[in-house]
Amino acid sequence: MEPIVVSVNISEKKGVVKSPVPSIELTILGVQNDAHSGKWHRQVSLLGTESFDKFEKQAGRKLAYGEFAENITTSGIVLYQTRPLDRFIIGDTELEVTQIGKSCHGDGCAIYREVGNCVMPKEGIFCRVLKTGTIKAGDKVQYIPRVFKISVVTLSDRASAGEYPDKSGPAVVNILSDFFNSLNWKVEIDRVVIPDSPKDLKEIIDNLNGIDMLFTTGGTGISPRDITVDVIEPLLDKKIPGIMELIRVKYGTEKSAALLSRGVAGVIGSSMVYTLPGSVRAVEEYLYEITKIIKHSIYMLHGLDIH
Repeated sequence: MEPIVVSVNISEKKGVVKSPVPSIELTILGVQNDAHSGKWHRQVSLLGTESFDKFEKQAGRKLAYGEFAENITTSGIVLYQTRPLDRFIIGDTELEVTQIGKSCHGDGCAIYREVGNCVMPKEGIFCRVLKTGTIKAGDKVQYIPRVFKISVVTLSDRASAGEYPDKSGPAVVNILSDFFNSLNWKVEIDRVVIPDSPKDLKEIIDNLNGIDMLFTTGGTGISPRDITVDVIEPLLDKKIPGIMELIRVKYGTEKSAALLSRGVAGVIGSSMVYTLPGSVRAVEEYLYEITKIIKHSIYMLHGLDIH
């Protein structure tokens, strides 16, 4: 069954059910004339009939669209299995998922007052408007999962010359692939090996548009050819010193050589950048810590207040 809109709904006050209307107009603030529109990340709410069907058994009655205070009622797609930053194209509009579920209002929610429970906190989703326009019942819903794009760059004169195989780059790819798969997030990872060349690295940095994350391996030490940090650090729009400081202290207490790594982390444009040492063991240690903050970092970088 092709996903469609079965109802569009509006309320002028928060905490009350919404009423079905022939159509809704999406502006840059959300649904026009709706109480939940505004300059925030939960401009438009959606709930699927799949959730209605389950909750009707608990309520013991037929539920009307809009009773959960959702702006858009859909059918044919399990909305709560989507992820933040996924998108929907509905009619001529475009929405971006910003949150799955929410805190329950309890007595402030009409359904909760009647039944003592509500499905919206677990199965409702929220979006912000990327493209304005009109939505009405019967419109098709096109679901576009977010695909995160990652670039992995190994800097090594000898590996780039084919004198030995690059091992650290594949290690980064494997660890990140497993991590994103564990979140059920789609990811595309490109890998390249270049010499310890400021020019080659700068060219990659200049073409980061559309890349969510850049990971480099190698060139973080203090030898004459270790140029990675020297090239990248001045280009960072925002630095994230804490994660690298933690890693150096944590592993440096066991292996003093780890304290010689000058690795940095930060943001260039809309891309997160992490510079890792060139050994496989160091890659594993660094990514063990970095993966703990990736999800939160992505949300923050895209203005999602869902941490």
